[in-house]
Amino acid sequence: MSENQIWARARFARPEETMAVQIDAITVKRRTLFEHENTPYSCLDAEVSSPTARGGQTLVRLKMRNLLTNAVFEKTFKAGDKFKEPDLQRVQTSYLYSDSSGAHFLDQESYETLTLTDEMVGNATDFLIGGLLLQLLKYNGNPIGLELPPVVELEVTVSEPGVRGDSSSGSVTKPATLETGLEIRVPLFIKEGEKVRVSTETRTFGGRA
Repeated sequence: MSENQIWARARFARPEETMAVQIDAITVKRRTLFEHENTPYSCLDAEVSSPTARGGQTLVRLKMRNLLTNAVFEKTFKAGDKFKEPDLQRVQTSYLYSDSSGAHFLDQESYETLTLTDEMVGNATDFLIGGLLLQLLKYNGNPIGLELPPVVELEVTVSEPGVRGDSSSGSVTKPATLETGLEIRVPLFIKEGEKVRVSTETRTFGGRA
């Protein structure tokens, strides 16, 4: 079983299986899902600032992504501020295809086809290949977005032979176009037709597949 399959088979509790809880701002970490002002968010980064003056308050600065609009911004909260646990469900799906109505995914449990608009998919389209296992997010029962696996394996479709002396940030690399159209930099030894591992977070080369 590949790393992506292992990741995608991870079990997540459905909202109806857990009691509604309050989430303290101080406990929010990267990838925590929470609801603020009736909107679901995903935490991208969290930084805690301890008070320097006696009696001061501990503050938490969150880099957060709006799961409805994909907008990313930073906001500071008090350590004791509370968030609701959002009515979010992660559904294990596989990518089928895209057309004028959006991207279509197959629910691995119900075999229902779920559709996301282009706006909901965003730049995740750079990693979508047929059969890819990934998590589709539902908010209040409605599909709203995707959670990609940490790494996706993609085929190199265009990559010129490396020229000695090519360099980027001190490492010898060359440009490569992958099967989804995504362009990254790869080591000179990578050839067309090879599959490479790509980080979905940094969009960088992570080794041969």
